[in-house]
Order: sequence, then C-alpha cells, then structure tokens
Amino acid sequence: MAPKRTPLYHQHLAAKAKVIDFHGWEMPVQYQSIVQEHHAVRTNVGLFDVSHMGEFLVEGQEAEALVQFIVTNDVARLREGGALYTLMTDENGGTVDDLLVYKLAADRFLLVVNAGNIDSDFEWVKEHANDFDVSVSDISEKVALLAVQGPNAERVLQPLTDDPLGELKPFSFYVGEVLEKKAIISRTGYTGEDGFELYVQADDAPLLFESLLKSGAVPCGLGARDTLRLEAKLALYGNELSRGVTPYEAGLGMFVKLDKGPFVGRDALYKQKEQGVANKLVGIQMDDRSIPRSGYDVIVEGNVVGRVTSGTMSPTLSVAIGLARIDVQFAQVGQTIEIDIRGRRHPAHVVPTPFYKRNQA
Repeated sequence: MAPKRTPLYHQHLAAKAKVIDFHGWEMPVQYQSIVQEHHAVRTNVGLFDVSHMGEFLVEGQEAEALVQFIVTNDVARLREGGALYTLMTDENGGTVDDLLVYKLAADRFLLVVNAGNIDSDFEWVKEHANDFDVSVSDISEKVALLAVQGPNAERVLQPLTDDPLGELKPFSFYVGEVLEKKAIISRTGYTGEDGFELYVQADDAPLLFESLLKSGAVPCGLGARDTLRLEAKLALYGNELSRGVTPYEAGLGMFVKLDKGPFVGRDALYKQKEQGVANKLVGIQMDDRSIPRSGYDVIVEGNVVGRVTSGTMSPTLSVAIGLARIDVQFAQVGQTIEIDIRGRRHPAHVVPTPFYKRNQA
C-alpha cells in the first residue's frame, strides 16, 4: 500500500524536511536538527504538522452517552467548548487508544485518535455505537491539524486570528477563524509547553502553515515531538500504552473515573485498582552517557525486572532519560538499576517525573 501524505507534504519538501514512513504516512522527522527544533519549542515557538491524526464525529441524541460509555474519563463534566484527555479500554482494561474528546455541542463530539489506530479505533467506536441513537463518521481525510507550541505561541498566532487567544483556558477551544478560514482553535498540546492546535479544512492547511512560518514559527518534525513529550512524561501509544497495558500500569489512573457509571473495561479496572498493579511506569536517568531505548531490559541484582518503553538524550537537561515499566517493588525514586544495552549493563536510577516542567526546568 502506498504511504499516505498530509496536505502539507509539499511544504515539508520545500522546507528541506527529512521525510520518513510513520504508521503508513510520509511525515517529516526533522528539518534542520531535532535538538534545534526541540529548543525552539522550549524557548520560542515551533510548528508541527500532525494532520496524520484521526478525527471522528459522534452526533445524535445519545452522543454523550456513547462517548461516556467507551472512554475512561468523565465526559459528563465537559461543557461546550471544553476538551479532555482520556483512554478507550477493552473488557480486560487494556488500552485500545488514548485520545482527546472535544464537546462541540450537547449532541456533537469530536474524538481525536492516534494515526496508527484510526481504522481499528473507528471500528471499535462503530461497534459500540450500534446500541446508541447516534451517527459516527470518520472525517480524518477532510481535516488538517497544525500544532503551534512554545512560550511565544500566542504572540505568533494572535495576529492571524480575531479570537482572543489569551482568554482561552487550557483544554478549551473556540470555533473561530484563522486568516478568515474556519478553524477549531484549542489549547491542549503534547510538548509540555503552552500552545494551540488548529483543526482546519485540508485545503486551507498550506496557507496557514506558510503564514505561521512567516510569523516566526520554526518548523518541527516528529523527532522533536518525541523528545519534547518524553521530557514532559506524556505517553506514546505503542510505547507506554497498548492492549496489554492498563491505564493504571501506565501511570494514567487519574484519567479513569470509576464512579461515573458503566463503561467498557470498568469492572477489570475496578478490580485492578483494588488489588494494586504488579508493575509501574517510572522515570529513569542514566549515570553515564548511554541512551536507553525501547525494549531494553531493566536489571536489579542480576534479575530482569522490567523494560524501557522510551528513551533519549534530553536536549533540555543534557542527560540520558527514559521511561520504563518495572516491578512495583523497585519503582521507588532513588532505586539503582542497570540497563542492558546490547549485552552490556549500564548504571541508572529511578527519578521523579515529569523530567521537565514549564518555567521550572
């Protein structure tokens, strides 16, 4: 199957991006360098094309009831113009996907899912929609998504819209205009910085992308997106999350609301919360310059006690960091561990997370 391209593919080529295959999409991994793009987001403003993400519309009299039933967080607390982070779990509590839910109206919700899970997620939602008075549509190919991230995001974006960005609270959104093009403007983010997301018609994306670059945004690829999210301890599906991992095991129990009523996976998650988890996701820091990578074994006193899920050399902190899922008895901050890197053991220790907090690093 030929790889897919976002509406901004030719803009990426013109900007000299290095393009790679990412879950079947031709996506920019970097333009100049991952480290430069990372620092641009931490200190200025970066621009990401995340149009490969999936968008589903859930509409109808029982739209809220359906969404409430298939996600772990409490959708009933959302007001119109509000968004929340949540997860979909299966009957065993395993994570189907993590996603954002936007409440467009009382009977209309937007679900934003991961690119690699679009088809399976849509089938999952449709399967459960059969029991509700709703319609579900996959509008992913019609929507482009731009992320403007960094401390200067508001300064760069505000001249392009009449909507008062300064009044937009975190996890809220406007249905407004950018350069007179209809857009959903939200304030969520996946970098640990302040920023905005622009959901626009696919045909409108090139003009907005080029205008934001002219306004001072630095184009950023998937490489910087990964290092940024890791410093902020934001989960990546396929690394920290999967069907074999529950939200509690991924450290995301705060997004599971067991008291909200029935939802898919509730019974299994209730049982796990009562019994406790056998393993836990922790932050690790290497004691040397070696880099922990996904899949590397974590060792304590000669025994394998877990595996690394993500790792990198932190551009902000200049140390090698990672996330690892390990036996809960070794998950305390300060625990000394070793990482098996190609047959050699390298010293490391468990550290507090997130590794980076805005205005505190």
